[in-house]
Amino acid sequence: MVHSPFKGVIPALVTPFRDGAVDEAAFVALVERQIAAGVHGVVPVGTTGETSTLSHDEHKRVVELCVQTVKGRVPVIAGAGSNSTAEAIELAAHAKAVGADAALVVTPYYNRPSQEGLYRHYEAINDAVQLPVLVYNVPGRTCVDIANDTLARLAKLPNIVGIKDATGDLTRASLQRLQCGEDWVMLSGDDPTALGYMAHGGHGVISVTSNVAPEACATFINACIAGQWETALYWQDRLVRLHRALFLDASPSPTKFAMAHLGLCSPEVRLPIAPCSEAVKPAILEAMREAGLV
Repeated sequence: MVHSPFKGVIPALVTPFRDGAVDEAAFVALVERQIAAGVHGVVPVGTTGETSTLSHDEHKRVVELCVQTVKGRVPVIAGAGSNSTAEAIELAAHAKAVGADAALVVTPYYNRPSQEGLYRHYEAINDAVQLPVLVYNVPGRTCVDIANDTLARLAKLPNIVGIKDATGDLTRASLQRLQCGEDWVMLSGDDPTALGYMAHGGHGVISVTSNVAPEACATFINACIAGQWETALYWQDRLVRLHRALFLDASPSPTKFAMAHLGLCSPEVRLPIAPCSEAVKPAILEAMREAGLV
């Protein structure tokens, strides 16, 4: 196992809203719930946190609030991605200034940079901010896929410490582990395939499902870390339909619907994300029942 604080189950936190504004009280309660359930870290203002529709002030406030709430109990990996390198540097610098433990930086979206452009993007962040950075590779959203060869180059930089891999490509994980070295942090960004990713040498998962079922997700990933694969498979079978159900509509609307059903926050999302469709709610509730949540 890699000697790093960035491992285990790490929820990609939703950002709760009420009447159009960030619901700070609900956010604090959600963070406390996750820590009480035994998660190993938290990620504010990632994709699931609707960072793309937060203002810069809101983004920074959520990171600050997260750090203040956590009080050092688990690592805080703050979302700091942008399709502008200068903006990503600004967000990473803010994360460091308020006490976050690392930054999660998505590959630049829309621009479709070359592999050399991707390398230089992360190199610039590495040089500008002395904070651990996790590369976030999610080509299904960004339309750019960072190659293992590029990651192997980045792994040589002191502040680029690992990856959140949301490709679901498990063969890539083994090859990346061999190319990037034993200190490279490998976190899955895809709940349904996290079991396989861990078996391929991964160190944890940045999880959407943990927003809804943190205890079960923590138990699952702890079993994986301990090599207790039969126990891990049991929890995989309980959770896999919930993993899928939370993406039956545009994320995070199904997750917020599920959390609202549990009385944790409002189901409110921001446009262009629409509220969870009535057509998929029965499947979400059934998946929650299978997971033992309702």
